[in-house]
Amino acid sequence: MSAKTSPAASGDAAGGSRAEAGNVADLVRSAAQRGAQHPALVDGPTAQQLTWSELDAAVDAEAHRLVDAGVGPGDRVAVHLPTGAAFCVALFGALRAGGAAVPLPTSSPPAELERIIADSGSRVLVADGGVPVSADVSVLPAPELTPSAKPDPVLPRTGGSELAILSYTSGTSGPPRAAMLPHGALLANVRQCARLRPMPVNAADRVLLALPLFHVYGLGPGLLQVAAVGATAVLLPRFDPEEALDAIARLRVTTVVGVPPMYSAWLRLPPARLREGMATVRLLTSGAAPLGGEVSAAVRAATGLDVFEGYGLTETGPVLTTTLAGGVAKPGSVGRPLPGVELRLVDSDGTPLADEDEGDTGRVAVRGPNLFSGYWPDGDHGPDADGWFRTGDVGYLDADGDLHLVDRATDLIIVNGFNVYPHEVERALLELDGVAEAAVVGIPDETTGEAVKAVLVAEPGTGPTADAVRAHCAGRLARFKIPTVVEFADSLPHSPTGKLARRSLRS
Repeated sequence: MSAKTSPAASGDAAGGSRAEAGNVADLVRSAAQRGAQHPALVDGPTAQQLTWSELDAAVDAEAHRLVDAGVGPGDRVAVHLPTGAAFCVALFGALRAGGAAVPLPTSSPPAELERIIADSGSRVLVADGGVPVSADVSVLPAPELTPSAKPDPVLPRTGGSELAILSYTSGTSGPPRAAMLPHGALLANVRQCARLRPMPVNAADRVLLALPLFHVYGLGPGLLQVAAVGATAVLLPRFDPEEALDAIARLRVTTVVGVPPMYSAWLRLPPARLREGMATVRLLTSGAAPLGGEVSAAVRAATGLDVFEGYGLTETGPVLTTTLAGGVAKPGSVGRPLPGVELRLVDSDGTPLADEDEGDTGRVAVRGPNLFSGYWPDGDHGPDADGWFRTGDVGYLDADGDLHLVDRATDLIIVNGFNVYPHEVERALLELDGVAEAAVVGIPDETTGEAVKAVLVAEPGTGPTADAVRAHCAGRLARFKIPTVVEFADSLPHSPTGKLARRSLRS
């Protein structure tokens, strides 16, 4: 079997299509039963903590509060809180009450929040204030973390294939839309990750979560993995490289769930400071956007630790592949499928690529019990009748069966009928002295259909001219890939998890 088809088999798909039973909030109850006094959540700035028993009681109290507010099975509960213990209680409480949680981006403007709440049909909003709602939405303050009296246990009223999370995507190609994630899909992904060796999170770990928990990456590989094994989450409401490094050392963090901008920010600190601050860490992971080989190598040089990269989507619950699956942090690769995930490359019509030469590119298609059930509210554009979901990503498989992402299919630029992948041009641009960051997008062109536009962020006091940029690219790229428009900016737009937001650069 060729490398092109082996990942589907190596994902250990036998039995992998079975839906997981249970409610996501059961993870908290189980952790409390196994280790009642073990720390569950630790606030990074203050070191205040909740044990698993205390967290379980707070979730019960929140579930009672939501039921009293009229939340019934399947009702949506919007949550607008920063990363912290209150967010965790609100989310698990909504699920235990039988509702479906709608995590709201804390950085979104009021008009966008109002649109999401209306689109989701949320009955209740849990927030600290400042979110506009209509008259038929009940607003509750952040939940209590330490109920005055131990509440009666609440038995979950939903689970399995029923809706757990409505996760709104970043909307890079249009207005945000919500992926419908059932309890079973989220639980399946938790257990798929737990089958990796070494485990990404074990019960003895203290896991730094400085990511926004409203995003499925912070939620799944972060909070839910911690709850599944009864580990400890160290929560930071925002990421600051010095403050995060201080929390890692002070609270003896062992695992970091990160994104590329976090590692880039840490690398601006003195290497000795970085090595000392991460002395307790055993595992560094990265996702949500490409890390880059230079960043990975610099982190290893400074800390002695590899950064293991992964790949996934909101629609896939979210993790699909990781270099942990192969046991080697391979720069440029996002690794192999998780156990229970099948992956294949397909053409633009969805037909699997024939067994051809290693390195042939195609759209990434996946199948497994961790997939969403379609987009809200009708379940449109979910997995097909055979369970396959075609992503918007283009990639190729190397001889080891490891996936390398080339670009988003939606970011593809077509110049005179020729395909231009932005990442290829961006890699060439980043070779230039004085270029700190680069982004490439397609813009309309009357002659060629589309043309290549580059937006560069220069290092302070340095940076090439537009002519120098084009001359550099001419020595490395085909003529149709050379940027015809070169602009400079102070910064580039990114999503909350560090993913480049290209859409705004096209105008």
